[in-house]
Amino acid sequence: MASNQINMTEGPVLGKLLQFSIPLIFSSVLQLLFNAADLVVVGKFAGDEALAAVGSTGSLINLLINVFTGLSIGTNVVSANYYGANDKEKVQTTVHTAMLLSIISGLILTVIGVIFSKGLLNLMGAPEDVLNLAALYLKIYFGGITATMIYNFGSALLRAKGDTKRPLYILFFSGLINLVLNLIFVIGFHMSVDGVGIATVISQIISAILVVFLLIKETDEFHLDLKKLSIDKNIFIKIVKIGLPAGFQGIMFSFSNVIIQSSVNSFGKIVISGNSAACNLEGFVYTAMNGFSQGALTFCSQNLGAKKFDRIKKVVLVSQLSVIVIGVTLSTLFLVFGRQLLGFYTKSSEVVDAGMIRLWVIFTTYFLCGLMDAMANSIRGIGHSLTPVITSLIGACLFRIVYLMTIFKIDRFHYPITIFISYPISWILTYAVNVICYVIIFNKIKKSQISIK
Repeated sequence: MASNQINMTEGPVLGKLLQFSIPLIFSSVLQLLFNAADLVVVGKFAGDEALAAVGSTGSLINLLINVFTGLSIGTNVVSANYYGANDKEKVQTTVHTAMLLSIISGLILTVIGVIFSKGLLNLMGAPEDVLNLAALYLKIYFGGITATMIYNFGSALLRAKGDTKRPLYILFFSGLINLVLNLIFVIGFHMSVDGVGIATVISQIISAILVVFLLIKETDEFHLDLKKLSIDKNIFIKIVKIGLPAGFQGIMFSFSNVIIQSSVNSFGKIVISGNSAACNLEGFVYTAMNGFSQGALTFCSQNLGAKKFDRIKKVVLVSQLSVIVIGVTLSTLFLVFGRQLLGFYTKSSEVVDAGMIRLWVIFTTYFLCGLMDAMANSIRGIGHSLTPVITSLIGACLFRIVYLMTIFKIDRFHYPITIFISYPISWILTYAVNVICYVIIFNKIKKSQISIK
């Protein structure tokens, strides 16, 4: 087996999980570092308005792209399942279907993002002093979103066979380009959010080119032949069945986050900027936990294809324990040094104070979010993508919306901290229901396979 592949159906579970997850974590952390560089550069050299403008777009970007990001998750699950079952022909078909789907997804997002960005920001209640800057950033960002989609789908295919190292190398290189261009555009050419947006698009184009190059150079069933790009109906349906619910789950979380962002926006640019900086810091801890969550997804998919149910149980348990350890450790570390870290984003002590309010609520409970996601991905990995959608809809999204429309509206509770408390409550509710659902689904699948034998 090639060094860039991991057979997750054999060998020690923890060792294989670490081998898969650590490069993925480093990839995500690198991405966040470069995103943080965007915010640091724009906050330090273009002012708090520009920082608030870029920061306030995050929830809206996620809302728009989550359906298509879900399809990349579907790509990962379907290809990993075929890979675990050693069905090389189906893997090949999945590769070409997925890559054409990535291009179509990107073009759709470009149209939506460029045309409707300002109107959507208005609906979110973006303050007048950041609205135009935020809209400009979004138009540039979505102008190059096709490249992002190509990279997401391509890296999902590589992860299906356990290859998380080469996507890491791609992100490192493209991220450095992004950082250098940020400095040139914002500091050298005195640009604002437009400079940050252009730098991001260029770096994403480089990422897309590199991942396509890797797939073309593959000599196994993951080889990409651009002449063979086509949509296979059956594979497409499989990807959609898994990916669309995953995407809708992301949409629902993003929608609730848009509602939360709108509530945050009501407190003005100081709170918006503090919230943006805090969210960026949280991302480092989240991606570390999410590395094990993604590991659970791919491990469960491969082992379901190989019909190794005992390994699925081990993977779920190990991923949950790993999330707790990494979540608690990193959250504590970031909380202790919270003020210093927030100080990298802004010169304003008021912005730092606003950011710390959020950090205290989130980082004391963040491991619950990791557990929720890892369990949801475990369910998705055994072929039941709709279940996490339903649990997320009720336990997280619906709860947050109702909470903000009721408790938050009460005068004595109308503070930023009240908004943030909705997160841990929703994590607990959703995780508890996901655990129950996983046990029921797993036992049902195992019994059906035994009866077939």
